[in-house]
Amino acid sequence: MLKRLAQCVREYKLPSFLSAFFVSLEVVMEVLIPFEMADMLDFGINAGNMEFVIQSGIRLMLYACLTILFGNLAGRAASTAACGFGKNLRKDMYYNIQNFSFSNIDKFSASSLITRMTTDVQNVQQAYLMLIRVAFRSPIMMIFSSVFAFRIYPKLAMVFVICLPILLAGLLFIIKKTHPIFVRVFKTYDRLNRTVQENLRGIRVVKSFIREDKEIEKFDETSDSIRSDFTRAEKNIAWNAPLMQGCSYTCMLLVAWLGANAIIASGNNPDLGLTTGMLMSLITYSMQILMSVMMISVIFVMIIISRESANRIYEVLSEESDLKNGENPVFEVPDGSIEFRNVTFRYSEKADKNVLNNVSVSIKSGETIGVIGGTGSSKSTFVQMIPRLYDTTEGSVSVGGINVRNYDLETLRDSVAMVLQKNVLFSGTVRENLLWGNENATQEEIEHACDLAQASPFINEMPEKYETYIEQGGSNVSGGQKQRLCIARALLKKPKVLILDDSTSAVDTKTDALIRKAFAEEIPDTTKIIIAQRIASVMDADKIIILDAGEIVAMGTHEELLETSEIYRETYESQMKGGLSDE
Repeated sequence: MLKRLAQCVREYKLPSFLSAFFVSLEVVMEVLIPFEMADMLDFGINAGNMEFVIQSGIRLMLYACLTILFGNLAGRAASTAACGFGKNLRKDMYYNIQNFSFSNIDKFSASSLITRMTTDVQNVQQAYLMLIRVAFRSPIMMIFSSVFAFRIYPKLAMVFVICLPILLAGLLFIIKKTHPIFVRVFKTYDRLNRTVQENLRGIRVVKSFIREDKEIEKFDETSDSIRSDFTRAEKNIAWNAPLMQGCSYTCMLLVAWLGANAIIASGNNPDLGLTTGMLMSLITYSMQILMSVMMISVIFVMIIISRESANRIYEVLSEESDLKNGENPVFEVPDGSIEFRNVTFRYSEKADKNVLNNVSVSIKSGETIGVIGGTGSSKSTFVQMIPRLYDTTEGSVSVGGINVRNYDLETLRDSVAMVLQKNVLFSGTVRENLLWGNENATQEEIEHACDLAQASPFINEMPEKYETYIEQGGSNVSGGQKQRLCIARALLKKPKVLILDDSTSAVDTKTDALIRKAFAEEIPDTTKIIIAQRIASVMDADKIIILDAGEIVAMGTHEELLETSEIYRETYESQMKGGLSDE
């Protein structure tokens, strides 16, 4: 895991190295200051040598200035490296997510992916900042200070050796108690994100059914769960401060007490034992050592928090798409013919039942196929097999006489255009949204596609026509207008197979009939698969497929199904009585 995350440092290796380099110089300067102060006190002030005091004072000022300089440079380099590392993590995760299949997305959920790209990356970024600066500084400071402390008076420096194991044992205990809580709390973060996401997406439904109080209650419940877990974790982490302070003050008391006795015994003679200046240096070094250990404990806390975040990020980075090109992919789709051979599909291996069961159907290139069925009959899943948004569990799907698994994915999806059940428009102009279908399309091609989709009339009535700005999600256009723009966008691909997944449900029957008439006249060689709830939308199709519970229960023309399928006949009669005809 660490190796994979470290790859995201990339171009920020130099700032990371410079941070460690400047931190090392900063530590050297800080360690020299107490040593110089001891000499100033013993050989300058106590000896009455003012010349030595002045020289020593100049050196101290130089060390202090260099400490500030190196500290500033280390901080700038560390911030650059950490922010760059976070940027690369988000970028790598985003790019990898773009390659995910629908089944990969289903595995993580959108709310979890958002949390991983925001909160988790922020935690790991902060941990990296601590590692390249504080975690590098503290051990060096502890080593250098210990070396100088032992050099001054080894017997007194043994106090630190006794205290360190106690501190380390306490830190390990805190980590063991706290880490499982953070594992749980980040999963709760996902649930909180999902709650907010659902509420915002369904805000109109929430307000329509006056369910604001229920949604607030659901949010409060999840939020309170996070508060409870964090409180429990912080209570455990809170033991870190008294543990550190207890050890620190104990060490200082021991150093001061044992040092004072040593000074009295030696008569403040450096040749016989300890001097006042040496004791002062030892106290300063003890503070540096203990502060270093304290900072290491802070890093441990940060690592506890970021460890689970790092695991969650690694899961996304290491996840490979279920859909990949074969060894020798085909880069050309001959035609729009489609064949399902005994296709069975389930969303996961652990699923209790199949979504599609032994589906077999053959579609000729240029045919218009209607697909109808009740809610949950797997109509959308059926067509998603064609552009290989999912892979079949059993059986095979062929386009142009070639198994879809053998195609280059980009080639296959360029030849199969889908207008999904849920229409999606992006913030930008009408033209920019249409160019998603073909970024090189000319104005003439755009207008022709809009004519076929019956979108030209309302576009020409807009204030700036094709330069009119569309809000995010197409919130400033109606449902029918949104559907027609999405159909025009799909037509710009000039696909061999066009799939309309209930994508004319929001337009009136007259406009629906005009769209189908335009398709029949203008793109007769394109295979058209129309999923619809209205029989009027598919009754002119060359073949109509009726799906129920993932199985084809009937198939034929409109006239054939009226005679042979009771389900189709009942649906037709009920809709025609309701006036859902083309006229």
